[in-house]
Amino acid sequence: MKAWRVKSVGEPREALFLDDVPVPAPGPRQILVKVLAAPANFPDVLMCRGIYQVRPEPPFTPGVELCGEVVAIGDEVGAHAVGDRVVGNSAMPHGGFAEFALMDDFAAYPAPDALDDAEASSLTIGYQTSWFALHRRTSVGPGDVVLVHAATGGVGSTAVELAKAAGATVIGVVGGPRKAEYCRRLGADVVVDRQSEDFVSVVREFTDGRGADVIYDPVGGDTFDRSTKCIAFEGTILVIGFAGGRISQATLNHALLKNYSIVGVHWGLYKHKNLQAVRNCHDELTRLAAAGRIKPLIGERLGFADVPDGVGRLGDGTTVGRVVFEIAAD
Repeated sequence: MKAWRVKSVGEPREALFLDDVPVPAPGPRQILVKVLAAPANFPDVLMCRGIYQVRPEPPFTPGVELCGEVVAIGDEVGAHAVGDRVVGNSAMPHGGFAEFALMDDFAAYPAPDALDDAEASSLTIGYQTSWFALHRRTSVGPGDVVLVHAATGGVGSTAVELAKAAGATVIGVVGGPRKAEYCRRLGADVVVDRQSEDFVSVVREFTDGRGADVIYDPVGGDTFDRSTKCIAFEGTILVIGFAGGRISQATLNHALLKNYSIVGVHWGLYKHKNLQAVRNCHDELTRLAAAGRIKPLIGERLGFADVPDGVGRLGDGTTVGRVVFEIAAD
């Protein structure tokens, strides 16, 4: 089979090489899938660079998320059968940027009928992260004002959709006119272009000085620091990640004096600590997709040959919306 592999870590365009490799065999509690579509995710960028928390030994194939068709099953697999269309996470080192990939049985879920392959491939990491953030680590509902940073990114865009589906008012922060237009398409009530506007001032003005009830922050660094200036009384800052490069240092006396919460969100832990909660979340996301309440907005549908450039541009921060590689279509 053809597979994009990292032989030595570096920037995605230089690190990824197209190889002919044997089709992997599923082990116990694993399934082998024909990859139909696989989105680029920021963990793929970090894996190429060798700085993600999961560091498979080279050579390996990135592609942490996918939609695929089951073609073989290993021992002790009871939930899936050959021919099933599934979504979920790949099992490293045999990731989704290949014609075939491995998945652990517990990390694969039925693909929603309401979504095509590219849309379904994008349902797991971003939407699950945002659902757990908004509905388990805090509780968002009608009347809440939710500020979403990087609102057109892989996780930020899902936070906009899920917050709107919960009845909240959403302020999305983006960089540039193209991303601003995309954010409006996602349903944000207010869009802030950080290149020309100060989100703190916009939030204060929009809320009459009260601040945002929930701030969804996958950026960290200066973005987190500034967010503490516009969080509401008894508000919650959700720490999703540090895509900006600097890990934030919380000033706890400020959190005490302003009476707000700082809450970490590590979705991957739920797969090991509370797998049933992940399954329940997938069922809810499937229901929302069937009702038309959520639908991944795909910014680019690319072919298999475009993997290095697509992942590279995601790392550069120049993509808008989800970038998905339609692998079976090639």
